[in-house]
Order: sequence, then structure tokens, then C-alpha cells
Amino acid sequence: MFNFDRTLIKVCSIVQEIKFLGPLIVGLSLTVLHDTRATELKSDPVVALVNNFKFYKSDIERARKQLLPEAQEYSKAAVYQYLLKNLIDTHLVVAAARKEGLGKRSKIVKQVRRNEDRIIHQAYLDERIAGILSDKQLKERYQTYLKSSLATEEIRASHILVQTREQAIEVIRQLNKGADFANLAKNISTGPSRKQGGDLGYFTRERMVPSFSKAAFATSLGEFTPEPIKTQFGWHIIKVEDKRILKPKSFDQVKMQLRKKMIKDLVGSIVSGLRKSAKVETFGPDGK
Repeated sequence: MFNFDRTLIKVCSIVQEIKFLGPLIVGLSLTVLHDTRATELKSDPVVALVNNFKFYKSDIERARKQLLPEAQEYSKAAVYQYLLKNLIDTHLVVAAARKEGLGKRSKIVKQVRRNEDRIIHQAYLDERIAGILSDKQLKERYQTYLKSSLATEEIRASHILVQTREQAIEVIRQLNKGADFANLAKNISTGPSRKQGGDLGYFTRERMVPSFSKAAFATSLGEFTPEPIKTQFGWHIIKVEDKRILKPKSFDQVKMQLRKKMIKDLVGSIVSGLRKSAKVETFGPDGK
């Protein structure tokens, strides 16, 4: 039996979701470029007709990929209705503009050509890279990464920063008498980490200035530096909270990072090759 109340509530809910979807789209391109082979498939049905112009399911899916990740929080029905409405509205505006001859204006023709160039530029690079880049190459690059990423020591430390050596010596005196390091940091330290009780988190030797790192890594776990450490920021008393060995990341953890770097290198190589075979002349802003 048809439940009108439940259906009405569901429709109202979808309408409310549609109202909030707008801000979740950044530069959403709603231009429809049909793939004639795809549109002949039964798996890609027509989802709307506008003055005999057909919109296919693939048009919705193409637009859906341009949504921000936050849009996934909304129901599929709400997203579908929102995208379909925008596709139809955009088509009607474009059709009206073409009817008035806007598509033939020189300024518009140039902009369309630039957009076309960007699309072809990306498609060319995507195809070239797809023919070169493989999982085997990624794994080979990972082996290179492992060789250059040996296990590294990290420590977690807190510090109290003061402006004079005399102040630092007084802090050490209080610590030796049993004062709490974190409380002193909150009350005395002039560093930005004072709010966290002086906690600097984990860091490697290279992350800190040499004199600070040398003293921190030479201090035993749970101990603080017996003498003040001077840097360009002032005088420090450093306490070592933890020590650990930072192992290289797994292949899955760095796969995307390696892929991006390899794509960047490949694009550079492709463009460099094209430049070598081209005659390129450049001029100043005045055309001379």
C-alpha cells in the first residue's frame, strides 16, 4: 500500500538537503560532452529530455566527481536531484545564449578555445603518462625511497624558554628541588609551547637548531638538561619525554606521494622533449 506520508517526508528531506548542497561545489563544470559510444549502452540510460536534448546517467556521474568530499554526507537522491537540476538549468541558459549568437563572438570563441586547449593538454598528458607509469615502476621507486630513508631516531621533548642565563639557572634550581616541569613551563616560559607545558612533540635532529638538538639528543629519557642551552631565541631547559626509532613508511603509505612525484617528473620530461623539437621565440611585454 502506498504510504503518502512517508513519501512526502522523504521528498521534503531531499529538498532540504538540496538547499545546502550549493556551497559544496567549487568550479563545477556542467557542460555536457556526450560519448556517443557510452550513450548507446543500456547501462547509461537517458535521465532527462530538454527540448529533445538527452541527458544521460553518465552526465550525472561526471558532474558528481566534481563535488567536494563533504557532499558525500548528503543522500544520493539529494545529490542526484541537485545535479540534474543544475545540468538542465545550465543547458537552458547555454541554449538561449547560442540562439542569441553569443557563441560566435570573438571574445567567447577565444575563451572556448583556451578551455578546449586545457582539456586537450590534460588528456594528452594523461594518456602519455598512463602508457609509461606502472605499479612496477612505483615499487622500484619505493625501493629507492627505502635506501634513502634509513631508520631515524626521534625524541619527544619539552622545554622552558627564558631570556637570561640567570633565569635559566633559577629554573634548574627549582626543578632540582622537585618543581613540576610542565607547570613551570606554563608559568615562566616565553615560548609559544608554554600553553602545552612546553611540549614540542616528536622531532628529528634536523628539525631543531644544532645547539638545541645536540643537547636534547644527549639527554637521557625522563631527564632535563643540567645546564642552560643557548640559542638565538634565548636560554632553554630541555626535558626528554620519549625516544623512538622512526621507521620508513610502508609502500601503501607513500604510494600516492611517490605517484605524484613520478607524474611531475614525467610531465617535465614530456614537455622538455616537446620543447627540444620545437622552435620557440619569446619576447618582452612590449612584444619586442
